[in-house]
Parts: sequence; C-alpha cells; structure tokens
Amino acid sequence: MKALITGATSGIGREFAVLLARMGCELILASRKTKKMEQLKRRLPVPVRVITADLSREADCFRLYEAVKDEKIDILVNNAGFGAFGRFSQIPLETELNMLDLNVRAVHILTKLFLADFRERDSGYILNVASSAGFLPGPLMAAYYATKSYVLRLTEAVYEELRREGSHVRICALCPGPVETGFNERANVRFSLRGLSARNVAAYGLRGLFCGRPVAIPGLTMKLAYFGEKLLPESMLLRVAYYAQKKKEG
Repeated sequence: MKALITGATSGIGREFAVLLARMGCELILASRKTKKMEQLKRRLPVPVRVITADLSREADCFRLYEAVKDEKIDILVNNAGFGAFGRFSQIPLETELNMLDLNVRAVHILTKLFLADFRERDSGYILNVASSAGFLPGPLMAAYYATKSYVLRLTEAVYEELRREGSHVRICALCPGPVETGFNERANVRFSLRGLSARNVAAYGLRGLFCGRPVAIPGLTMKLAYFGEKLLPESMLLRVAYYAQKKKEG
C-alpha cells in the first residue's frame, strides 16, 4: 500500500508516517519543510518520496495531486493545519486567510481530487485531521474552530454519501483534543488539559479509519465533551467555550 501524508514533519503527522511505515506502507510526504521531511525519510524503513509544497497555495495542492495521481495512492492523510489564538478583531486578516487556505481549502481540494480516483476503483482511505474544536464555537480562536468544524462536517457528509452508494471507500475525521505537539507554540496558547501523546492519537485515528468509523475521538474527556455539548443551550455553550479558551492564554 502507498500513503500520502500532508504536514508530516512533526507531531501527529510524523507519527502517522512512523505507524504506516511499520505497516509496510510506502510513503509520500508533503509539506513546506524539506529538511525535516528528509530527516524523517532517513529514519523510516520503507521507500519514502518527499514533495515540497505550500498547501496554503491552491496551485501547490493541484501540483501535488498531479505529481502523484498515477502512483495508485491507497491512503490520503490530510494532516497539515495550524491555529491562532486571540480575539477575532485582533488576529491579522492575513493570518486567518492563510489558515483558511491550509485548514479548509487544501483539505477540500485534496479530498475532492483523490476521492474521485478512489471511487472509480472502489477502494481507498481518506483520514481528515479535524479537532474536538470542530464540535462547538470557539471564542478567542474563532477562525480555527470554524475551520475544524468545516473539516468535520464535510467528512461526515461524504461518509454518508459513500455509505449510501455502497462504496468500499472509507473516510474518517480524527477529532483529538489537546495533543503533545508543537501546535500550541504556533497558536500561542497553553492547554488547560494534559495533552494526549501524538503517537496514541495517530494510532487511534488509523484504527478508526480502517474500522470504517465516520469520526474518531481519542480520549474519554473529549468523548464526554462531544456528547455533553449537545445537552447545553447555545448561550451556555458559548460561555463555557469562552471560559475554556481564556484559560489557554499564553
């Protein structure tokens, strides 16, 4: 089997690469960080191809697809993404637009393109890394939460379409809470909850994907939060979300 992983230079993305390599998958890694991809490549016991691409640029998303479309990709892992902390009125628009391009547009484009190939041959797996942030609104990280909601709902909807047509293609949204990665440094936050290990989160996501789940939520705390938020009125949910976000302020 062959897997394409975006954002595979650190954190959950790197652990996806390690775990899939242990399963014997050939890998294609795509990110802006060529040096880090090359370092990871040397550590892995399988053939690895490195493609430098800035997936916040639409042209690079299409260029990546064109570069690998004839290689019979079996697994697509849309992992690249980032967040930004602060009031909506204060975060620079350029930062948010870049976030939308990477977290939403890149995931949408790559899912759309590879799904067409997978459906044609009636096989293939797509794992979209969303977040528990996709479950609810996120004051103080408004744009980030909105991007992850998009990824989650898109994935769920495509899952149901595939199920109803009897397709053997599988798609899953991975929705972790805090994870021990470099995410918080780039977003300028500190998590109030202890983060899960990136290795365990990646492993849970792959199990969910291969078992045919539409959504994979690692950790009991986030499972409880997922079901608990459905019981709260919207006004209370917003207050709780703001309080939780405020505690992250770095």
